[in-house]
Amino acid sequence: MAGGKTVAAERDAWLCFEDEAGQTLRPPKAHTWGRCGQTPVIPVSGKGSGRVSVAGLVCVRPGDRSRLIYRVLVHRGRKGERRSFAETDYAALQDAAHQRLGGSITVIWDNLNTHVSAAMRALIASRDWLRVIRLPAYARTSTRSRASGRISSAAWATSQSRGSMTWLRS
Repeated sequence: MAGGKTVAAERDAWLCFEDEAGQTLRPPKAHTWGRCGQTPVIPVSGKGSGRVSVAGLVCVRPGDRSRLIYRVLVHRGRKGERRSFAETDYAALQDAAHQRLGGSITVIWDNLNTHVSAAMRALIASRDWLRVIRLPAYARTSTRSRASGRISSAAWATSQSRGSMTWLRS
């Protein structure tokens, strides 16, 4: 079986890859042409209208259609408002995925500060249907490890996984 899938296969769980991205809503700097010696002035709003954050899960399981489950948050820059997803937002995304998919979930994600916080560890521990595998901070290219015949990092992590969180090492 392909690396990273044995933990999910043993539990008949969905394998979900999670990532997030953010983008400001400020328009890009305008460029245009003008007569030689006369710089054109194009008005561009200074503050913009906030920031958009997107977090998504790509979920796969043998014999089922793959699924994309995502959440979008618009941040308007109000005082005290977060500019990104919080632990509770990620937990809500995972809860929605669990209800939508109707089964156990194995999530593979990076080491974002909200993913490794104590609050997130507590949220993960309270969900028996959720298993989390964290990617290493730095992963070497996989072609070198495949060429030398060594075990892949995902296969190593699944063979070594114990508890609710596992580190992948290459």
